[in-house]
Amino acid sequence: MVLVCFLLDLRSLSPPLLRDIKQSLLQMANFYTISSKWRNKLDSLRDRIGLCYVIKNRISSSNELKVAYGPRGDYSLRDFHHAVNSLPTDSFSPVINESGSISCYDMKLASVLSDQVLYSWGGRDIVRKVIVLSSCLPETIDSALKETLTDAADKCVSVEFILLEQRSNHLSDIRANINTFSRCISDLDNCSFQCCLPEVKVFHGLVKRWLQDLRDDMEEPLQAHFIFNSNLAGSVKQISCNLSASVNHIIDGFNPCKTCRCHGVPLGNSEKTRIERPSCQVSGHELGAFDVIQNSVKVGENAILFMPSFQSSMKLQQASSPVNFNIIDRTNLGSLSEGLIFGNPYFVTPSASPEIEAASDEMDQLELNAQVFKGLCSALHSMDQGLICSSNCNVETMREATFNCYYILQPSDNGPMLLRRLAGSEEVLPFSDVNRFVAHSVPKEIEISIQSSLSKLESRDYSPVLYDRGFHQKLNLLVKESLQFGCVAPNRNDATCEPNPTNPDSTEVNARPISSVGVMVVYDEMSQLDQTAEERKKPTSIAEEWERLVANEVPVKYSPTKPKSGQSVILLSSPDNSKLLDINTTRILERLELPRQLKSKQGSPGNNSSRILDVANMSMKKPLIPFQPNQAADQGVTSSQLIRPSFQRLKRKHK
Repeated sequence: MVLVCFLLDLRSLSPPLLRDIKQSLLQMANFYTISSKWRNKLDSLRDRIGLCYVIKNRISSSNELKVAYGPRGDYSLRDFHHAVNSLPTDSFSPVINESGSISCYDMKLASVLSDQVLYSWGGRDIVRKVIVLSSCLPETIDSALKETLTDAADKCVSVEFILLEQRSNHLSDIRANINTFSRCISDLDNCSFQCCLPEVKVFHGLVKRWLQDLRDDMEEPLQAHFIFNSNLAGSVKQISCNLSASVNHIIDGFNPCKTCRCHGVPLGNSEKTRIERPSCQVSGHELGAFDVIQNSVKVGENAILFMPSFQSSMKLQQASSPVNFNIIDRTNLGSLSEGLIFGNPYFVTPSASPEIEAASDEMDQLELNAQVFKGLCSALHSMDQGLICSSNCNVETMREATFNCYYILQPSDNGPMLLRRLAGSEEVLPFSDVNRFVAHSVPKEIEISIQSSLSKLESRDYSPVLYDRGFHQKLNLLVKESLQFGCVAPNRNDATCEPNPTNPDSTEVNARPISSVGVMVVYDEMSQLDQTAEERKKPTSIAEEWERLVANEVPVKYSPTKPKSGQSVILLSSPDNSKLLDINTTRILERLELPRQLKSKQGSPGNNSSRILDVANMSMKKPLIPFQPNQAADQGVTSSQLIRPSFQRLKRKHK
């Protein structure tokens, strides 16, 4: 954890230069608000920014140190903005020496590195850093200042001097002052010096560096090894590298919220608070109408701004089709850094728009749209250029964004174009190791050895068909091992006909397949592979089954499980199957009839439902003999026992 204190020498900073510095400080504060992570949603962002400046008192002509902003516990974006915007803009009072450069006064660095200012901020174990922004340098460092810097090193305090050169300083001896100052601090390990021109790119890089000092969630670079099949130089077959992200995603917008007046914490689930009375997330106390701040906006995860009204900003909505991309620039693809491209790529092909579909000459419009698309693609490909587009839609999330999203439209030789997301200025991360990378020189023998090693690698165009990730092989192996283990039937409830309170017709629906037919035979899930072969033998096997049931009373065991959609169900008494029965089966069916004592019980729905449950829950019972098609349609299931045929002689009535 690092606490950063900015020290501005307003006496040497011109109004335009001060304006750029103030803008950079505000950008750093904004990034710090949305870039940090919290372990808990109720945790607040700790304040680790200090801001001091040195001015010249016009009455006493003395140099004074002012503290514009100091860490006071929780970080307040609103208070820091107010402190930066309140910096005096009329304190520029340079003194030009004989050489034409700005003379430097006392920077009051000893007053900053004291128990009253810097050492009173934060705890004892915190690391502190002071960044001095000025347009002049002291000609020499006296013994008092050097002793102060040495004591700061013992207390783990680093000091960075940033000299913002004036554009007219090239005519003076500023270079001599820079060399002198660099020699004076060269023996101090906690001091660093940087000289730069006040340009937009320079300030952009400074902001990202300051943000890296403030953020405590910055991950260390990932260590990686790139291993080759042959030696690169001598016996070295690998190179060790650091992997660091080139792009940092930011939020797409700000969301309105409601907060409690006691702690300023968001209320939580908005849908729940509509039904129940809102309560404070910290204390748990119920809140009244006056205790809730209606107009608040959430910046990032937990930063809250209280607004007089926030009606103009709405919650990010789902993007609707079609998505509009505005062409704003044309760029050379050779100069485009691949590190600025992130996200999933999208193929772009010509299609019919609603305007074209509504036109009377639809076919002509479709052909014209395809021709224009192909002509644009060919023209861009011949120039090796692409189109930069802006849109208010984040294609990754398909949601509307408050800020612009930038994309690059890349052409191809004879096919579709490619749309890829481009990083904006807020999303680019600095490359800190570039100076160390450029400083190394490669000996000639190492270059020759590397070229010889690369020539041993096969050179071919990349085709994704040749580089599969092994998904199917691995999954197939897992399934094969699972089949060797055997089958474990999943736990499932037996078929019941209990009524569902949410569906009044559930009892009727569940009972209908059983009550409308005499019985249904459901094959178990593991025996479905044999179902096709059994259906082929159906005309001959059904007759033998009937003879076995009637003559020998030998039951056939079936699974009592509830039939699922897609399972095979054989209705023994269905009208279609009766046409396929042979002569023997037909004769047996003609000898069967419903006993009279069972006809009297068919009107009781309660008995029917209880017997349906019995049929579903019995594990081993003899299947019912189905009735004739004309009778089965009107009868319910009344018994699970075999119905024997009854052959009674007709008795003549005596007159």
